[in-house]
Amino acid sequence: MALGPRLDLRQSQSLVMTPQLQQAIKLLALSNLELETYLAEALEGNPLLDTASADSDSSAADAMDGPGDETPISEAASLDADHALSSESGTANDLDVDMTVESFHHDSASDNVGLSGGNDSEGIDFDSFAGEDATLHEHLLAQVGERFSGVEAMIAEQLVALIDEAGYLRADLAEVAQRLGVPLALVENVLAGVQGFDPSGVGGRDLAECIAIQAREADRYDPAMATMIAHLDLVAKGAFPQLKRICGVDDEDLADMIRELRGYDPKPGLKFGGDRSQAVVPDLFIRPTTKGWAVEINSSTLPRLLVNRRYYTELATGAAAKSKAWLSEQLASANWLVRALDQRQRTIIKVASAIVKQQEGFFLHGVAHMRPLTLRQIAEEIGMHESTVSRVTSNKYLSCPRGLFELKYFFSSGIAATEGDGAVSAEAVKSRIKAMIEAEDAKAILSDETIAQRLSAEGHDIARRTVVKYREAMGFGSSVQRRRQKALAG
Repeated sequence: MALGPRLDLRQSQSLVMTPQLQQAIKLLALSNLELETYLAEALEGNPLLDTASADSDSSAADAMDGPGDETPISEAASLDADHALSSESGTANDLDVDMTVESFHHDSASDNVGLSGGNDSEGIDFDSFAGEDATLHEHLLAQVGERFSGVEAMIAEQLVALIDEAGYLRADLAEVAQRLGVPLALVENVLAGVQGFDPSGVGGRDLAECIAIQAREADRYDPAMATMIAHLDLVAKGAFPQLKRICGVDDEDLADMIRELRGYDPKPGLKFGGDRSQAVVPDLFIRPTTKGWAVEINSSTLPRLLVNRRYYTELATGAAAKSKAWLSEQLASANWLVRALDQRQRTIIKVASAIVKQQEGFFLHGVAHMRPLTLRQIAEEIGMHESTVSRVTSNKYLSCPRGLFELKYFFSSGIAATEGDGAVSAEAVKSRIKAMIEAEDAKAILSDETIAQRLSAEGHDIARRTVVKYREAMGFGSSVQRRRQKALAG
């Protein structure tokens, strides 16, 4: 058998994603705010893309060379339940809305003017335009300038920067002194001043020091109280006889001290909310109508995109061959982006409509009526791939009469029923466990086994270990811990 080089031709098939398809998939996974940033970059890079507000539609149409000179993105896609919850693809009729009878979410207070004839019973809520409250660090830094100056102010600013959102100082003073090149005694003196800032208790290095600061400011830091604060572990365990002996007080004095202790804030910094909170902007609005449920895209964060063909014609006239080729590429890119965004909106509405249909019990009656739901179920219902549904539901939120929810919230595993083939969502079971724990009596704390038995009596086939998992996920302690907390609360 001779060995040597040769050339062979073989045929094979492979699935290759074009750059446009990859970009369309990326657009599908973006939230409205992320998409707004992407569109701003596209508008800056493509001269044939333009925006227009809703009130300039007529003037924009007049500026073009005919009805086909611009390709707008649909600003709102509101579907009644008869169409949105059953149709497989969007049509032009889905966007045919009677503005005199439909109620939409508006982008600003001025959008309501004229919709009710100017006779609104309520005026503009100017409190909604108020600035954000100061963070804990901003509040403390303002006090630094009032209390310290020079080197002490610099040290105080460094200490404030090391205070966490709960109000605790998480640092070693010796390391701070060495890093700043100042004596340790000076850092300790500055810290004593910082611990006198508002809110009371801020700057404590542990819980005992935080409580002691508040007790001193309340003029309640006597020897008995100091001893109790030094033995907070016994207070948590409910070892009252041992506390009475250590503190040298009777039952009445001990009760007064515990009542005083409960009045102190273990995390004084949290009243300022920590860092600036980022508001979540819903991508979808779900609202009830006389015909069922309506699904509406939130277009307030998205510009109305147009393809300016008239500008293309002006630029292409008399341009060189390379310039015409570049303009053609930009025109194709602009047309594709408009179509991709329109398809994105239709896909999101289709998925959201299927979710509303499956979880209608939740929208009508609450979390107790949620059904188990998977991405595969939605994918099979709308005839799309499971990965597409996953991209649509990622980082997107819907607003409904019951509040603001992430689309992923509606997908959860199911708990089998003790009888029959029915099942209930894990979120519904968590809600029931939470209600049981919050309603329990201090003298009759429910064990995990008792909760599992009660759920079984209600028709839920759930094991004790599952109850433990759900209870811990919701932040509830064991029955022993809850009993101690009830005893301390009186």
